[in-house]
Amino acid sequence: MNKLSEDQKNAVLFMQLILTFQGAAMQQMGKIKNPLTDKIERDLTQAAISIDMLDMIKQKTAGNLTKEEQQLIDHILSELKLNYVDELDRESKDKGEKKERKDENKKKE
Repeated sequence: MNKLSEDQKNAVLFMQLILTFQGAAMQQMGKIKNPLTDKIERDLTQAAISIDMLDMIKQKTAGNLTKEEQQLIDHILSELKLNYVDELDRESKDKGEKKERKDENKKKE
């Protein structure tokens, strides 16, 4: 088996780092199960931190990425941000529905 050059090794490690943050953010948004608990768990604060970390990595590596690496991080950030907004909207709707039910129950009393 051929050994990877230092550049190839770093490219693989960089992509793994990006994909690790992507997986964490998706898990934190409740889009995929937590493999340790086998449950869907949502923590939008932590999801925002994971997305912010990827944004920081993008800024700190600006000008040093290959075209493929730049496309990967851009695509993942776009996907995560759209999903995050979707989850914020869902959370807002859930809170509104709970408030409506609570108000209806008070009226019945």
